[in-house]
Amino acid sequence: MSYWTNSEQDLREMLNVIGVKDFEELIGNIPEDLRFKGDYNIPDGISELEARKLLESLAGKNQPLIPFAGGGAYDHYVPAIIDEISSRPEFYTSYTPYQPEVSQGNLQVMYEFQSLICELTGMDVTNASMYEAGSALAEAVLLALSHTRNKKVLIPSTLNRRYKKIIETYLRHTETEIIEIPHKNFTLDLSFVQKNLDDDVACVVVQNPNYFGFLEDVRQINVFREGKKALLIYNYDPISLGILKTPGEFNAEVAVAEGQALGNPLNFGGPYIGLFSVKENLLRKMPGRIAGETLDVDGKRGYVLTLQTREQHIRREKATSNICTNSGLLALRAAVYLSAMGKNGLKKVAGLCLQKAHYLAEKLAEIPGISLASDAPFFKEFTIKLPVATEPVINKFMEEGVLAGVCPDRENMKNHLLIAVTEKRSVDELDQYVKIMKSVVT
Repeated sequence: MSYWTNSEQDLREMLNVIGVKDFEELIGNIPEDLRFKGDYNIPDGISELEARKLLESLAGKNQPLIPFAGGGAYDHYVPAIIDEISSRPEFYTSYTPYQPEVSQGNLQVMYEFQSLICELTGMDVTNASMYEAGSALAEAVLLALSHTRNKKVLIPSTLNRRYKKIIETYLRHTETEIIEIPHKNFTLDLSFVQKNLDDDVACVVVQNPNYFGFLEDVRQINVFREGKKALLIYNYDPISLGILKTPGEFNAEVAVAEGQALGNPLNFGGPYIGLFSVKENLLRKMPGRIAGETLDVDGKRGYVLTLQTREQHIRREKATSNICTNSGLLALRAAVYLSAMGKNGLKKVAGLCLQKAHYLAEKLAEIPGISLASDAPFFKEFTIKLPVATEPVINKFMEEGVLAGVCPDRENMKNHLLIAVTEKRSVDELDQYVKIMKSVVT
């Protein structure tokens, strides 16, 4: 498709229709001190061939790295079928489906996506996605506050740091008391949970596996919840559910996750997709879009957006949530991924992540001065303690073409490294990682 700028004649015609003589008269009501007077430094136009060469040269400056970094975004394999289906024009260029009579295909995708996430998580109802995991988690906390009418929330110190900041931003101008659960040995301090989980708590947030990669004792937290109003908000890794217990099996009232790992590449940090599921009794408090299946006047199957209050679109001061759209294209990719992989495929991917992560952890623990930060079980991520500062180690790895991981807390954990291992990492890459680490710390 070609795009053309406006000619001088086009501009004159538009100004005549508006009824002004020139552009300066059009913007005459804007104060002079608010106008930009500098040079925009816009280069002269170039041909398509020149533009392609320029962009290719700029892209060529990107340094390819073998990623072992995680912390919420992961380098999982994206099967070719996902790009093939999601790039079809009826999906790739379609408009947000406000008019269901012309959007049946998109609405069916939403419906199938919701069904697949329910099956994955063991939850009753799923919406047609949120923007990403952080805001999904914050929306889950708002749901718990609304449902219980309580004013306290328990947030784990083992939660992804970015998610915690989003929750704090959401709750900044409310009367909610945020209580942070400390950790012992990089998992939650259960004695603190038991002491602070009283009748005034609206929810307990648990990330499992947690931000450091280790598994939490969710079963014991549920014991402490018995007889209390507090909801369990369970933040999970969707790939981990190939082998770990589901949020539904842990009796979570709300389950949220980052769905990027389900068929979506890293994309330099986004866009991503938040997964949001609840038990059936919370259906009408769930934010975002929900696609439902129905019959039309001729008895034919059809799909509609359902159970959304008008407040979410119009009377926003009374809304349960101000989110009224979804990451539709990424939801499609997640649905295709889950359909293509199936239960056995997802289990195999999860198993490969588990085995390769433990292989690398065992090899690294053999290096003098390096140890696992915790003896707790882990899935595909784990944190190690180094005998030296983390940042120089990361920089040295980058010189070798490897992204070593991330420092989980640059202020308080300057010699710790969070490492992620997915099914894409080969044994040769794992051994290369160990070799580089030996050269750096010994």
